[in-house]
Amino acid sequence: MNLGWLDAQGLDRLPDFLTALAIGLLMGLERERKPSAKAGLRTFALVALAGASAATLAGEFSSPSLIGIGLAAVAVAMIAAYYHHHEAAYEIDPGTTTIAAVIVCYLLAAMAMTSHSRLAVMIAILATTLLYFKAELRGVAHKLERRDLVSILQFAIVTFVVLPLLPDLAFGPYQILNPRHVWFMVVLISGVSLAGYAALRLIGGKHGAVLLGLFGGMVSSTATTLAYSRHARNGSELTGLAVTVVITANLVLLARLAIITAIVAPAALTVLAPVLATALGAGIVVYLASQYRNTSTQEELSTPEIKNPAELRAALGFAALYAVVLLLSAWLADYAGGKGVYVAALASGLTDVDAITLSSLRLFGLGALSSSQLATTVVLALSANSVFKLGVVRIAGSRELFYRCLPTMAAVVAAAAIALRLFA
Repeated sequence: MNLGWLDAQGLDRLPDFLTALAIGLLMGLERERKPSAKAGLRTFALVALAGASAATLAGEFSSPSLIGIGLAAVAVAMIAAYYHHHEAAYEIDPGTTTIAAVIVCYLLAAMAMTSHSRLAVMIAILATTLLYFKAELRGVAHKLERRDLVSILQFAIVTFVVLPLLPDLAFGPYQILNPRHVWFMVVLISGVSLAGYAALRLIGGKHGAVLLGLFGGMVSSTATTLAYSRHARNGSELTGLAVTVVITANLVLLARLAIITAIVAPAALTVLAPVLATALGAGIVVYLASQYRNTSTQEELSTPEIKNPAELRAALGFAALYAVVLLLSAWLADYAGGKGVYVAALASGLTDVDAITLSSLRLFGLGALSSSQLATTVVLALSANSVFKLGVVRIAGSRELFYRCLPTMAAVVAAAAIALRLFA
């Protein structure tokens, strides 16, 4: 009896077919839960096998058109399944999503037969996630206002239109200005801030002060501090919540700086990470130790009006600020060494930590700053910024809010200075 068909050459595509089948079963499992869907577990599995078979035959006969023919057949069959009955016109769900899902399943199964099988599996998981969280995604879309969608489009322009068009050339004094590099910093800060802004708009004030502080700190810890200091000034019953929001936002700033460093200059993490982690840990410990029970913690705070940093005007403003700080830091470093950069850190850190941090990371990457000088610059900027925010809390807020925020913010600065001595 000839069993040659069982040799390794005949079964070498079996793992790929099983991968394609798994894709179909995964997507079909989600659709099986939907009563109105005319394609479920078995249909998606068969469609996946059809896509895999079409891809195999297309390769065997050197005829890629077989994949297109199979796709057309699957699409026509699904459309006919939904629309060949008259009552289909009266259904609430016309089945557009299921038809699209079947087409995606077919194509992903065909992709699984190529060298892109891992990518196909990843896309299948993402597609199934989109299918499953329909209600949540619809809720998110309904919560976004026109200005939010405009901001997202503006960020897309900043990232995918402006950035690729800028020249990747260094010019200016000290050859320190690179248009594409400067704009990449804008994209980085805008992207991190936009994520926090969107989350802040979506959660509102009903999900707790910690989340408001978390996302507010991602957008702008200074703006968040100002907004909630005013809340506390308007009523002492809101002081407890304002303390939580302000402290959380300023602790998030430390994590934000670590993320930015990891993206821009990963080598700097060896000295900056211990400093930032120590400051963050000290801040959390002191805050928890000084936190008292307060009946106002059940109150609800409104979402502050924070300007979206992804807007073009804000992006241009940050680009100009970053370029100025970069030039100033480079000039001071050349004129007075590391001490010159420290002066720039104290001055610019009063209102913005991002610009001086990014410019210092740039100088570090060019070899103009050592790791210890970089860490010192960041700590000085952080200290100046903390002092400025405490002033904001005292002037825009209340005396009680000031004294409740003071221990934690002072602990952050002190711990950062001690860690600087130990690790840098």
